Amino acid sequence: MKKDIHPDFKVVNVHCACGNTFQAGSTNDEIKVEICSECHPFYTGKSKAVEKGGRVERFNKKYNL
Repeated sequence: MKKDIHPDFKVVNVHCACGNTFQAGSTNDEIKVEICSECHPFYTGKSKAVEKGGRVERFNKKYNL
């Protein structure tokens, strides 16, 4: 294997939007994520209410129909 061609792999802090912080290996200095195992619905057993209206509902709302 050639020397000095690979980036440095180090332990970095990963920061989640929920406030959780943990360490992982990466070539980046710091990692920011939106969802981690502490706040993901699959791991917590709680479901999040995500309302995404369909195309028809958005059209009707936009044109007051």
